[in-house]
Amino acid sequence: MAVWTRADKNGLLELLLRDRWIRVLAELTRETLTLTADGEPGLGGAMEYNISHLPGAWNGVTNGTEPGTAAGNSNRTYNQHSNHSALRRTGSPGSGGTNRGQTDTSSGVNSPGSGRVPHDNGTVSDLGIPGSSFSSAGPVRSGEPNISLESGGSEMVRKVRVLKQESGGLGISIKGGQENRMPILISKIFPGLAADHSRALRVGDAILSVNGNDLREATHDQAVQALKKAGKEVTLEVKYIKEVSPLFKKPSLVADLPWDGVRPQSPSLSGSEDSGSPKHTGTKDKKVISLKMCYISRNLTIPDLESRLIELHSPDGRNTVVLRCKDSFAAHSWFTAIHTNIAALLPHVLAELNSMLGSSNTSSNREVRHVGWLAEQIKLDGGRHQYKPVVMALTEKDILLYDSMPWTREAWASPNLSHPLLATRLVHSGSARSSPALSSELAFATRTGTRQGIEGHLFRAETHWDLSSWTRMMVQGCHSAAELIKEVSMACTLNEQDVRLTVHYENGFTIAKEGAGPGSGSTVLYRYPFEKLKMSGDDGIRNLYLDFGGPEGEMVLDLQSGPKPVVFVVHSFLSAKVTRMGLLA
Repeated sequence: MAVWTRADKNGLLELLLRDRWIRVLAELTRETLTLTADGEPGLGGAMEYNISHLPGAWNGVTNGTEPGTAAGNSNRTYNQHSNHSALRRTGSPGSGGTNRGQTDTSSGVNSPGSGRVPHDNGTVSDLGIPGSSFSSAGPVRSGEPNISLESGGSEMVRKVRVLKQESGGLGISIKGGQENRMPILISKIFPGLAADHSRALRVGDAILSVNGNDLREATHDQAVQALKKAGKEVTLEVKYIKEVSPLFKKPSLVADLPWDGVRPQSPSLSGSEDSGSPKHTGTKDKKVISLKMCYISRNLTIPDLESRLIELHSPDGRNTVVLRCKDSFAAHSWFTAIHTNIAALLPHVLAELNSMLGSSNTSSNREVRHVGWLAEQIKLDGGRHQYKPVVMALTEKDILLYDSMPWTREAWASPNLSHPLLATRLVHSGSARSSPALSSELAFATRTGTRQGIEGHLFRAETHWDLSSWTRMMVQGCHSAAELIKEVSMACTLNEQDVRLTVHYENGFTIAKEGAGPGSGSTVLYRYPFEKLKMSGDDGIRNLYLDFGGPEGEMVLDLQSGPKPVVFVVHSFLSAKVTRMGLLA
């Protein structure tokens, strides 16, 4: 069993996030890769903590209070999905260096009369403008903007009618209030919800009234209550405040990286404990990625002309993190370190899979010998080729291909492709010289005999270790399957007689005529060991040709179907026997 030397590594990288590169601190441990935003404006001072029985909370669930927190220095948010109230305090890099809060509530009123105002669980941060901040109490400090409704200049007051949906509510986040020296401002509009459907509201709109209820001098809580009681049809009087819109154009959050197939959704779903969504906790914006069954690759989905990129694909195959290093040497170092740690987790993955499959107690489940990610070459329209990530698993008898890691019995039972190892050959292993991307690309090719003919596949490996491991496991797996299965048998026709051909791993070839009635035995017509076989072949349609040098000459067996599976099984038996004798097959 391999002994792994795992790598711990940290350093600055660049992360491709929403079509732009941001700098992150990457920290690699035995089982995780942590990406923390480095130097992003407004991210460094964020803090989050929970309290119980907030005004407006609807269930009174206690989540604890951070010691030393001042009640007036709060940032109040409500979470419908988690059924608790959360309080966030945000510090801005202001002139005094103190933490001063802004209030941010997502008004996603769920249904008419429900009174729930879910929030976006931190997907909209309260980001301060460098050199200024907004205080929840006390006088406006020097250098801090005192934003008022007059800031809108010549912008017109608009009336907007919003009809709430059965679920999702208004679908907006609000900031501000009299205590913050700000009007009530729309800070986010959630795609697909009621406010978005109105096509008349904008981020940066100040809400002047709700159904005629004036909010010009309202506190944040008063605005929340007005939105809660607004009913199904809501008429908003709004005015666009251009000066504050940059406040809400928040940098992309590293913690919002989608992973494990869960993408950020409407406010009611974001941040649930079991969703895989980002959790905005602690003092930094970061994402912790579990390395178990991740797929690390290079130059697979994004062209990498400078050889500086690393791609990390999620186990469910839905999401990809792209990292950029300062040069090709750094990229190679990071790639090697991450790949090493992923590979070191493989024994644990195999143990989990075999435990899961073994607990079902069905004879169809075989021990999983090897599993991992590869890139399979597929043909596109027009004759072009590209590589697609796939999970390959080798059991005692089969090769299985999946689009994502099959963690459940149901997923395991539904592979995209299944081929018997005994009917599969490894036909190439080494450099894929025909690759248009990298001349040094490593690949191996397989051919499987099926009733429809020969089916070929080309798989790309990322490292020499991967290539060596897969090719060794393929060859050994084929030989082990030969010893395990021992024989294959099929009905066929020889010289217009119905016979049965049996190929046995130890005993060779037997051609017997079946008995005429029930219970009657079969009559052996020919029996030859493997070493007597002089020639074998097929016509690719239904005939198998065997010549053992006997007086009967060449035998033509009509298999009534494609002969390739039998041909490949004979080859596998011979290869296994030669290897067992200590010779190279």
